[in-house]
Amino acid sequence: MNETDLTILKILKETKTIVCVGVSPKTVRPSYFVARYLHYKGFKIIPINPRYVGKTLFGEEILGSISDVNPSTKVDMLDIFRKSETVLPIVNEGLQHLKSLKTIWMQIGVFNEEASLLAKNSGLNVIQNRCPKIEYQRLFGELRMSGFNTGIISSRLHI
Repeated sequence: MNETDLTILKILKETKTIVCVGVSPKTVRPSYFVARYLHYKGFKIIPINPRYVGKTLFGEEILGSISDVNPSTKVDMLDIFRKSETVLPIVNEGLQHLKSLKTIWMQIGVFNEEASLLAKNSGLNVIQNRCPKIEYQRLFGELRMSGFNTGIISSRLHI
């Protein structure tokens, strides 16, 4: 297992609460699939999407912005389902309002080097262009059960 895999594995093992910016309640959207999967794996998902404020998703009220998250909520990860050019203000807002934040995660196709540097300089882990659902399945052996070659050779699951 390489260093990146070990970092991602550590993040996924230690994360309990995830703020998902841009998650949709529409069941055909990739953001919904990812958040639903993570919810079923035991992560608390706090959905952020100004289009659906007040609706409920995975037992949580959909909020309009990161600043609407209760300040006493311990948030470990900020998962971003937005275009790359919109990431910097989202990371800024996360750094301002989520005091326990440990990880900025940008979904597949999402890169922002300025936001990445800002988060890293603030002591956070940064993952870009990856999906936590796919990484969880790959690193915890679930893809192997479906016949995928994950590139990880092990006699046991890394749980």
